[in-house]
Amino acid sequence: MSETTAITAIEEQTLTEVPAPSTLNVWSDKAAFDQAARAAAMLAKTQMIPSNYQGKPEDCFVAIEIAARLNMSPLTVMQQLYLVKGRPMWSGQACMSMIQGCGKYTSVKLVYTGTKGTDDRGCYVEAVRVSDGEVVQGTEVTMAMAKAEGWTSNSKWRNMPEQMLGYRAAAFFARLYCPDTMMGFQTVEESEDIAPAKPKTTAQRLAAALKAEVPEEPEPEHKPISVADAMRASMEG
Repeated sequence: MSETTAITAIEEQTLTEVPAPSTLNVWSDKAAFDQAARAAAMLAKTQMIPSNYQGKPEDCFVAIEIAARLNMSPLTVMQQLYLVKGRPMWSGQACMSMIQGCGKYTSVKLVYTGTKGTDDRGCYVEAVRVSDGEVVQGTEVTMAMAKAEGWTSNSKWRNMPEQMLGYRAAAFFARLYCPDTMMGFQTVEESEDIAPAKPKTTAQRLAAALKAEVPEEPEPEHKPISVADAMRASMEG
């Protein structure tokens, strides 16, 4: 065996022994855990990542683990994954990136329908499935749907409707045709569109309680008549 052949064989063996990032399991592989922990500590010290990750190696570690599952760059995950009220949520544009990067679809694009500025304006995601070459169309999201669902209470639907239609259409497609990429997370836009019911004020609660406690007076069986009506009735009689 020549020296070149021997070196090539060693390199091939080394490559097969090193797991690909997408197959690393940091929760069962100590070496993978230690490697991710070192990477997280390094990333937490740089200012090249979003401020909500700076100085937080634990959050960087989670981002690295998620990136490994989705076969994405940790930096991409950090740029597109937010923590809203203690819950991780994807940015709207992340859905298109995940559809394109999941390896299941090609020629991914947004298709707009209807007329701009009207209720029939809509958008859906169209893609070609790699496994069989079939063209797959996602759920069409329209402005009429947004209004019916109450999403337009979010000012973004009024200020940037085209972008919001695209974000929601991408989220629908990803959740339906490649749900593993979403990992069960909502998008930030979906969270903003769901307006929580406003709690009643103290005055409103007291008024409601008093109304419930005080029974309504029953209506009299005979309506009272005026003096004039009584005199007129007696004269007619």
